Amino acid sequence: MADHRDDEVLRIDRPATGGGVGRLADGLVIFVRDSLPGELVEVSVTDRTSSFARGVVREVIETSEQRVTPPCRFSGDGGCGGCDLQHASEAAQRSWKEAVVEEQLRRVAGLEYSPALVQAPSPAKGSRTRLRCAVDGDGRLALRASRSHSLVAVDPCWLVDERVVDAFATSWSWAEEVELRAIGDGEPFAVVKRRTGRTSRIEVCSLRGDRLDPAPISRVAVGGTHYNVSPVSFWQAHVDAPSMLLERVLTLSGAERGDRVIDLYSGVGLFAVGLASAVGSIGRVVAVESSPHAVRDARENGAGHRTLRVRQSMVSPGVVANLVGPEDVVVVDPPRAGLAKGVARAIADARPRRIVYISCDAATFSRDLKVFLSSGFSLSHLEILDLFPMTEHVELVALLDMTP
Repeated sequence: MADHRDDEVLRIDRPATGGGVGRLADGLVIFVRDSLPGELVEVSVTDRTSSFARGVVREVIETSEQRVTPPCRFSGDGGCGGCDLQHASEAAQRSWKEAVVEEQLRRVAGLEYSPALVQAPSPAKGSRTRLRCAVDGDGRLALRASRSHSLVAVDPCWLVDERVVDAFATSWSWAEEVELRAIGDGEPFAVVKRRTGRTSRIEVCSLRGDRLDPAPISRVAVGGTHYNVSPVSFWQAHVDAPSMLLERVLTLSGAERGDRVIDLYSGVGLFAVGLASAVGSIGRVVAVESSPHAVRDARENGAGHRTLRVRQSMVSPGVVANLVGPEDVVVVDPPRAGLAKGVARAIADARPRRIVYISCDAATFSRDLKVFLSSGFSLSHLEILDLFPMTEHVELVALLDMTP
């Protein structure tokens, strides 16, 4: 048997982004993948810096009652890195996510707050309508191992919609990357990055690799409205996400007839179209989105609303200063990196009466929240939507009101 000189036995104290937290014999904090709070584990140290270390569980010596057998056979050490909580019960996953969000709020925003976690109605298995895959040397769809470029062929992914399973039996040896899409009620398809010499191009294909021309447009019913989604436009991956998020945005924004709403990072218009209905013919909704494909979709989706204007632009401090004013309602749904540099400050300076912030990253949300809290806004509501089952990831929905 090999001598694992970097192995140590330690107790896992608490959950965190990147794994359970313990301490090595020298006192260094270590993040341990595949562990649970309270467990005594033998750990292999995989990375070490002056500030912290990372490791994986070699053996669980004292097991948590919340540990379960992972439902996916590709999970675990050396397996797919996409699902980092498959070894945790549903209750443990919920507690983990709540603890991670609370820690980020406390550490980054300086705020003590315990948001409630809301479960999605659909079961976790088969809940993903989009899945981006790499392609291994044998042409098989693959996902990456945790913190690695190593590829793990999956057949199929446990979380993805079962309508795309045929894609896992197809050889994609000619492709660099394949995104499977089973959005809405139409036939699922693949968006493929194809190698062409030194460059690559995007093609839309069937699940068997045949090129589809013209490319299909996904059509999805949400809240009584049908949305067109082009093959390269962003759409939430969890099957329940669009309806859950739209309902909350409409409720929390409090948008009424005559209101003016600015929807930043507006995508294909999921929120903007619903908000346009709420503000009526005497209100105004301005949607700002940088992707030309999503802008085209949003203009189609909002074609029946004369008070909706879709603007193609990056979201910048200057754009915010020109659009947002006092008494406006602002809706923001930025990527994982959070609001672009200076945008939070620009929104705060514009003094809108209300901000609805949708976030898929607790750390960047907390960073932006700190700006708003220091600028006269109060956090009126915050909840966690469990739209990334089997993972540490969360979706946050927050309401910030201008303090009178």
